[in-house]
Amino acid sequence: MTVTKPPPAPALLTGRVLRSRSGRLSVRAHPRSLVVGGVLVVVVLVVAVLMLVTGDYPATVGEVVRTVFGDGPPGLELIVNRFRMPRILVGIAVGVALGVSGAIFQSLSRNPLGSPDIIGFTTGSATGALLVILVFRDTMSGTAGGAIAGGVVTSLVVYMLAFKRGVSGFRLILIGIGVSAMLASVNAFLLSRATLRDAQNAQLWLVGSLNARGWQHVVPVWTAIAALLPIAVVLGKRMMMLEMGDEAAAARGVPVERSRLALLLTAVGLTAVATAAAGPVGFVALAAPQVARRLTGSTGAGLLPAALTGAALLTAADLAGQRLIAPTQLPVGLTTGAIGGLYLAVLLGREWRKGRS
Repeated sequence: MTVTKPPPAPALLTGRVLRSRSGRLSVRAHPRSLVVGGVLVVVVLVVAVLMLVTGDYPATVGEVVRTVFGDGPPGLELIVNRFRMPRILVGIAVGVALGVSGAIFQSLSRNPLGSPDIIGFTTGSATGALLVILVFRDTMSGTAGGAIAGGVVTSLVVYMLAFKRGVSGFRLILIGIGVSAMLASVNAFLLSRATLRDAQNAQLWLVGSLNARGWQHVVPVWTAIAALLPIAVVLGKRMMMLEMGDEAAAARGVPVERSRLALLLTAVGLTAVATAAAGPVGFVALAAPQVARRLTGSTGAGLLPAALTGAALLTAADLAGQRLIAPTQLPVGLTTGAIGGLYLAVLLGREWRKGRS
């Protein structure tokens, strides 16, 4: 006698639906999600203020505000406008991108381990960047382009290998882990063949860092966020339908594979842009959607709560890296890796217990 595992329960849609007078536009408002979103915005703002007023050149909030409007102390203007403000803006954008991409990947794979750093897309972006740094010896703009190209190519390879009358989430994760392992070997080979100076520069980038980020990094990453985030939000309704199962989504008129591919490319674009801006920062894409889901009490993948949670986690980790053992500054990738490793161990233990029960 064989026992078949029941299909996953569909995501429950909760909250209140707000419609326009014509009835053409509607939005589902979840009161708890709105409250959590407001709190997360406050957390990000508080962390940003702390990063602006603390450091080797301390300042008051009033001095920072006057500096932003061009009337602050002479030395502080250089510190705030050239170093601290761009770093904060890049950190927020990278956190938003990783949070949204993680939510999409976990929804498509229906697995809490389905994040771009586990599946291997972040590793593919790192491979593209390493090729530019170590082989072509290009500039920082070339490194960003290499990271984006590497992430896109890796995603297409994983998608094609996982495609068999559709894409199964379990198969996507397994193939992604295998591709990630192979790409990690390629990255190690590239580092072993590089000169000591090039290898040091590449390794610094591989850790993931917001150090020395300027306005030339702010504009591209925020432009990409402005282009890709609305697409992700528009596709969010289809994503919720896909969580109910392919057959149920198709019965409701959702083009399953086309929608899945569009969501996948959007998430890959966000991952690649974040990696190009800050390097392969680990575990934010894995943890942010899960933390957001627990905070909001939602059963579905909330893209905007995940985005705000990612921004809060990344900026808080960057602040901790700067202040915990000051004056030594830790790259944000080391801080998120230390926190995320513990979170991954807890998550794996919980999934193992579910499998045993």
